[in-house]
Amino acid sequence: QVQLVESGGGLVQAGGSLRVSCSASVTIYNFNSMAWYRQAPGKQRELVAAITSGGGANYADSVQGRFTISRDNAKNTVYLQMNSLKPEDTGVYYCCAKRLLSTYWGQGTQVTVST
Repeated sequence: QVQLVESGGGLVQAGGSLRVSCSASVTIYNFNSMAWYRQAPGKQRELVAAITSGGGANYADSVQGRFTISRDNAKNTVYLQMNSLKPEDTGVYYCCAKRLLSTYWGQGTQVTVST
């Protein structure tokens, strides 16, 4: 059974940095892609960043140049380094893994950016 566990969320001031992690219960090498989504209060869940098994990454326009997604296959972990955080980055950050027709989600970790 696939389990994804996020960690590293918290409260940070605007302009600060935070790194969230997603640890998988299985080898992440077999996933076609892994991604971070976020959901702000009253808004739909949106894609923040994704990374393929080959290491190719793509980002939402709103975080391009500020966030970096990376993966450590040896640790079965995906990271999202978030710099120059803004209040609008506040939300619950979810880890997502896709393999063929299956999609797996973590429980989410709260990130709050204060002014």
